[in-house]
Amino acid sequence: MPHDSEGVVHWHEPKAGENAGFGKFERAKSNYDRFMESEGIPIYRAIGVRRVQDLPIAPWKRLGGRGSYIQLYGTEGLWGMYIVEVPGGGALEIEKHLYEKTVLVVEGRGTTEVWQDGSPAKNVFEWQQYSMFSIPLNAKHRFVNASSSPALLLCGTSAPNIFNLVNNAKFVFDCPFVFNERFAGTEEFFKQRDDVAPDKLRGLAMMKTNFMTDIANCDMPLDNRRSPGYRRLEPEFSGSDFYLWIGQHETGRYSKAHKHDSCAVLICLKGKGYSYTWPDRLGTMPWNNGLESEVMRQDYEPVGMVSAAPMSGDWFHQHFGVSKEALRLTAWFGVNNHPARRPGRPGEKLIDFGAIDLKRGGTAIPYHEEDPYIRREFETVLKSEGVPSRTDNKLYETPEGYPE
Repeated sequence: MPHDSEGVVHWHEPKAGENAGFGKFERAKSNYDRFMESEGIPIYRAIGVRRVQDLPIAPWKRLGGRGSYIQLYGTEGLWGMYIVEVPGGGALEIEKHLYEKTVLVVEGRGTTEVWQDGSPAKNVFEWQQYSMFSIPLNAKHRFVNASSSPALLLCGTSAPNIFNLVNNAKFVFDCPFVFNERFAGTEEFFKQRDDVAPDKLRGLAMMKTNFMTDIANCDMPLDNRRSPGYRRLEPEFSGSDFYLWIGQHETGRYSKAHKHDSCAVLICLKGKGYSYTWPDRLGTMPWNNGLESEVMRQDYEPVGMVSAAPMSGDWFHQHFGVSKEALRLTAWFGVNNHPARRPGRPGEKLIDFGAIDLKRGGTAIPYHEEDPYIRREFETVLKSEGVPSRTDNKLYETPEGYPE
């Protein structure tokens, strides 16, 4: 092998009994990481945030407002988020892109214009605080503020998936292809539909609509899977693969812990609370076993958020509402991260693992097997907030016939 010289390092074969390479290395920036940095706005990375309204924002030349990227731990490469401020009495620049985008209105009111490239007809619909909708793939669109105060939008996208694959911003933003099967420009496209039916995969409550007026105050069907009295609704936006749902825990009650892969981000819509998350290697009772220093906690209020299973995934997570009103959350998973769309064989039989106890083949920790610290702390916090606890003692008793 040639000898190394200044500025030139050649590869050297390892000696007998040694491995090639450094053994340890730093994770490289992805194409999407480099794209975010090129935009010249802040990039927020953490397990979560108490309120997105408090994140630093900066002028965003491409969009014409101010904003910040958000990349919570565990979502890297799976999907992306950002907040953008629409100036009072103004509008953002026209956009179109080859990634999907779901929008939640954090503050303000206004309109969105959507149209296909080459078509003079525009669909225009109004939005207000807590409206949620999806922008059709590669359709032109513009956000217009209807008031003199700034509006704030939270957006979830599949931009990391696209940028990491093609690594060409011009292709992402200037592709002329029109996805008519996703959006044909009909007047009814962005009108809310209120019919609720069971989804075909799991039989859970689903609403097929492309626009929801107010997800913080809409009616919610009873679900019961996460906690007694738990309510849940899953919107399905036409032509979109961005998976999300809305859930609500009754006042004085909390979610059972469960675990799954990384990708889920829970966004607080109403009430206030906190979440715990910890790697499954700590077991089901980390406080009892003296491992509480490795448990991560995020407090939140509207509109705060937490990455449910950060880092490498398979983390237990548990959510607690501690205000006098019910804790309502929306959970965003990004594209192709529905449990039934994860890698595997078509037709393979799956179970609703997050709602099924560990000893019954799922990933949930039942109340009677959770760390005793969890209930004690929850009831202490409720008392300090003047909220009565509804953690019935029966929930903590081992059911008859329960597996050993």
